[in-house]
Amino acid sequence: MNRLVAFAAALLVSLTVSAQPAKPPALAIKPLAEKKVAELPPGELYWRLENFPSLEQAKAAAGQWSLAAQSDGKAWLFTLGPAGGVTPGATKVTEFGPIPRISAREYLLRINEATGPSGAITSVHSHPGSESFYPLRGEQRMRGPHGVTVMKAGQPTIGHGEQPMQVWSSGTTDLHSLVMFVVDATRPFSTPAKFER
Repeated sequence: MNRLVAFAAALLVSLTVSAQPAKPPALAIKPLAEKKVAELPPGELYWRLENFPSLEQAKAAAGQWSLAAQSDGKAWLFTLGPAGGVTPGATKVTEFGPIPRISAREYLLRINEATGPSGAITSVHSHPGSESFYPLRGEQRMRGPHGVTVMKAGQPTIGHGEQPMQVWSSGTTDLHSLVMFVVDATRPFSTPAKFER
């Protein structure tokens, strides 16, 4: 009888565990490049994304507010500055802004790569500054205090600054997105957050 009770209990636990919804995978976040700067460019801020034939050429062309990185088999140069800039030898991909300006003693410019299958998601968090997105493939969504923003491949999006947010891959194909930051270098880069009810 005890064996029967133990078997029934084990079966019940097994069924309960298998009935639990699977936890979605985490969105893979990979830092590609970063640098600290003492000041930001004057005037309105825009991110300019350009491609170069090689990463070495992109690094050689990088200015004070530029970051060079390799992603998706291409050499990229990300430059923060006024609208309408051009880097000699580069192929311009996009330019967008204005990026929200922040005030700090020191700034961190950072480029991340976000990848993952549909449903891959981040935890709710915040950054001490602005975050912008440029999906290369797939579809990305961002939940924030203002609702949900849908970001499609080839469409740059500017985040809402230092507020709770959660990002996930929402398309039918895997997400590959470039993420650009201008944040306060004296504070933690990412902090756990909650949405107010």
